[in-house]
This record gives sequence, structure tokens and C-alpha cells, in this order.
Amino acid sequence: MVDAIRSMDSDSNSDIDEHELERRIEERVLYRQVNNSSRASSGRIQLVRPSSSASINPDNEFQRLRQQRAYMRRNNAKLFDGSNSPQNISIYGFLLGIVCGGGLMFAWQGDPAWHMPQFGLFLAALATFHFLEYLATALFNPDTLTLDSYLINHSPHYHAAHAAAFLEFVIEYYFFPSWKSFGLVNYIGLALVILGQTCRTVAMFSAQHNFSHHIADSKDEDHVLVTHGIYSIMRHPSYFGFYWWAIGVQFLLLNPICLALFVYWLQRFFDERISYEEYTLLRFFGDEWTKYKAKTPTWMPLIP
Repeated sequence: MVDAIRSMDSDSNSDIDEHELERRIEERVLYRQVNNSSRASSGRIQLVRPSSSASINPDNEFQRLRQQRAYMRRNNAKLFDGSNSPQNISIYGFLLGIVCGGGLMFAWQGDPAWHMPQFGLFLAALATFHFLEYLATALFNPDTLTLDSYLINHSPHYHAAHAAAFLEFVIEYYFFPSWKSFGLVNYIGLALVILGQTCRTVAMFSAQHNFSHHIADSKDEDHVLVTHGIYSIMRHPSYFGFYWWAIGVQFLLLNPICLALFVYWLQRFFDERISYEEYTLLRFFGDEWTKYKAKTPTWMPLIP
């Protein structure tokens, strides 16, 4: 967002006159992005015009923006290079929209000869999950927003898990198509997916800037213990949401092997992660955390 505010307009590929370039930069230097003093309560970001006494070095700002403009000119044609560029962000969002829309169309209007609506619903759920992860970060933690906020490149284990689920579904559908008939179990899986996604999204919107995809090892000044909303019902609603979302996907796809593996690995993963995170929360908040933990369960299997 900061880069977008500070970027310079360009109507063509021709070089801009030095005086015109300086004039444009000076116009943009007048506006700086600062955190609203009430961010903890409103979560908003305010654009303000600094006073004449603000500590801005025009020469340094001029050179920095010139270098940024030159860099963007050299790299503006690259896609899928892993950089947090506007073109990569937009193409990721576009492709997720295609996957979601295509999945829904396949689920409801697919060829009867390939009657497997659960696979289309799986694609839609997967795309929605990644989109909402990025959206929540963009709304409440724009200073940490990167291309990785989509969580598409989460980890090799994450990719392997979805690949295994896909392979099991395809193999079982090919050899035992009657196993994949859409019925009650699929509806249970879909309900779990919706429940899990809802809980995770509500958790991110409730925690706002206190939510992070990474466990914090140090406490920021504006970091508070969130105990309202869905956090008053369960301690780790985002973990609860992902746990049941992932389990629901396996019910939706009718994958018995992956269901058993997912239950085992998810329970093991979240048991270790929650233990470490709660250790850091105890260091940050002391008695406040102890009292909150004592009265608020996780509602996750084997994790009190």
C-alpha cells in the first residue's frame, strides 16, 4: 500500500522531464501513511498531511522514489517470480476467482457422465480459503502484506497433503466410482467445510491486527489479548476452523485413507503449535492469559 501511494504516474514509456518528475515526487511526498492513533479500536489507517516540521529529507525521498521508479520499469513485465508486485497479486486473485467459479459451475452443471460435484465444491472451497487469508491480512495487517499472505506457498507438507487427497479421489473414482456417489456423508463434509471456514474468517476479523500467520516471539506495543466475540467461546478459533475445514474436505471427497491421515497429522501439528503459542502468550500476558485459558476450551480433539 505504501508503495502504491508513493508510486509515480506514467502515461508512456518515454522519459519524463526532470522538473516534471521532481514536481510529481514533491506532490507525493506531502502525503505520508501513518497509523491512526486509535488503530487498536478501529483498525483503520489514516492518510495525513505532515506539518512543515516533519522530518522528511526531500533529497533522499527524491532519490529513493527515482530508484523505485527505475526498478519498477525494469521489472514490471515479470509474472510468477515470487515478488510482491501488483501484477503478481492481481494474477493470483484472478486465478483463484477462476478456480472458485469453475469449481461451482462444475459442481452444479457438470457433465452427468462425470458426476462428481464434490470435486467442484472442493476446488471452490480451496480457492475461497486462500482468497480470504489474503483479504484479512490486507484489511488488518497491511504492513505485513506479501504475496505469501495468500498461503498458496504455505509449505511442502501442505502441498503434499492436497496432492494426496486429489490422487486418492481420482484413483478411487476410477476403480470404484460407486464409492464416490454424492450423498449424506458429502453433505456432512460440506457442512464441516463451511463451519470451519466461517470460524477461521470470523476469528481473523475479530482479532484484526492481533492476528498473524506466524507465531510472534516478541510482544508489540499494540498487541492485546483478544477475548471477545468468537474468542470468548474458544481459545484458538482460527486453528479450530482450519482443523474442521481440512477434515470436512476429506468427508466431502469421501477419502477414507486421507481422512485417517489428516486426523492424525492435524492433531499432532496443532497440539505442538498450540503448546508453543500458549507458552508465548503466557510470557506476554501472564495472569490475564492464565485466567482466560482456564475458562475457555479449544473444542479441538484431545487438546483441552
